[in-house]
Amino acid sequence: MKKQSRFSILLGHIKEHSSLYLFIVVLFFMGVIFGAIVVNSMNFSQKQDLFVYLSRFFGQVEEGQFASSKDIFFQSYFHNIKYVLLMWVLGISIIGLPVILILLFLKGVVVGFTVGFLVNQLSWKGFLFSFVAILPQNMIAIPAYIIIGTLSVAFSLKMIRQQFVKRIQEPFFQQFMKYTVAMGFICLLLVGASLIEALASPVFMKSVISILE
Repeated sequence: MKKQSRFSILLGHIKEHSSLYLFIVVLFFMGVIFGAIVVNSMNFSQKQDLFVYLSRFFGQVEEGQFASSKDIFFQSYFHNIKYVLLMWVLGISIIGLPVILILLFLKGVVVGFTVGFLVNQLSWKGFLFSFVAILPQNMIAIPAYIIIGTLSVAFSLKMIRQQFVKRIQEPFFQQFMKYTVAMGFICLLLVGASLIEALASPVFMKSVISILE
């Protein structure tokens, strides 16, 4: 009964914010597409400079010159947490709404640019490397960003509605606590993404580079 109740709450949340989720997902993938387009707009010299760094990175990976798994985990996790906390804070601020959308778009741009550059320079090899180096952790991280982005936008919109439509009075503290608990859940979810990036991705990358070589 308890599990069913939680599932009903989750389903109700998705239905209530379905249009917002759709908008955020479309915005993110627009960023991915834009990032891929940026790669094609770069001149040969710029691509060559980046490819030199990429080649050095491949050499380090092949030789096993990684940072320790612990360092990779904490670096990845704190990067993700800073991003999530920033969106959480912006959600509390009425003027933070457009910044949340920009952050989500830029996140998509980074993913699109990274994958686009690898594929542009290495064709199918770049796609394969992207598949093992970028996809695993982002299967958790991207949905987490989309969820917290949607919640932040929804909370900000509620604050705007309460501020300018005086007849609408929702219990602020209750809404704030739900918003904060959801943010805490996202932080726990991102532990999984960082663990994959620290433990699994280096092994996958080394294996793929050995095969490609």
